[in-house]
Amino acid sequence: MRFAGKVALITAAANGIGRATATIMVREGATVIAVDNHQGRLDEAVPALRAAGGRAGKAEGRLVDALDAAQVDAVVAEVARDHGAIDILVNAVGGSTVIDRPTATTEELTLADWQKLIAFNLDGTFLFTHAVIPVMKRRRSGKIVNLASIAGRGLSFNSSSAYAAAKGGIIAFTRKLAHELGPEGINVNAIAPSVTLTERIRPHWEKRSQASQAEEIERTPLRRVAEAVDQANVICFLASADADFVTGLTIDVTGGV
Repeated sequence: MRFAGKVALITAAANGIGRATATIMVREGATVIAVDNHQGRLDEAVPALRAAGGRAGKAEGRLVDALDAAQVDAVVAEVARDHGAIDILVNAVGGSTVIDRPTATTEELTLADWQKLIAFNLDGTFLFTHAVIPVMKRRRSGKIVNLASIAGRGLSFNSSSAYAAAKGGIIAFTRKLAHELGPEGINVNAIAPSVTLTERIRPHWEKRSQASQAEEIERTPLRRVAEAVDQANVICFLASADADFVTGLTIDVTGGV
């Protein structure tokens, strides 16, 4: 039970990588605070998480817009007050599909597209981290795990330069924050996924031609595309005591790409 007695706040927890992470943590004893901006998804996810936790863990849902500073500050204060601590923060908000053409070239991007992708992928991570830091510093312990992307390393051929810039920002933010918070006993790490077949990405994957899918699989040494649980397993490692001496690291979870 790696997460027995731990309070884990997970954003975008109602589906995708956030949901897969929440499922593992609640099974292993965590009290999971599942944050999402869609009430319908929360209504479905929270009972499923409670069932997965059984007698081991607990799950609560919170409807929050991760890009709204007032809402973020309020939910973090509420969770800290109700539970006495926030031991783990998983910043899972982000993605490339919030614009109409996720694969647009720089020439094709509008300023509005650029700003939307930067905000969606960086602002929520900053706001939740900013709010949680004082809570973790009071206990001189905590684990923060961010979601970057191999796009942030310039290795994605199916996403825009705006998405690459945003996820590169997550990698740099993670490294800088690790230096700031290490003396406070707080670990900060990230994962950089390749294409992962979440509920949001799978429809885009299925629209790709068989040749395009085959090319993606062929360039992956493990010869398959990631599922959400592949990413969640590494997040849970970084959030656990097994990674107590790991900080400032972004792990590429790509099947070897």
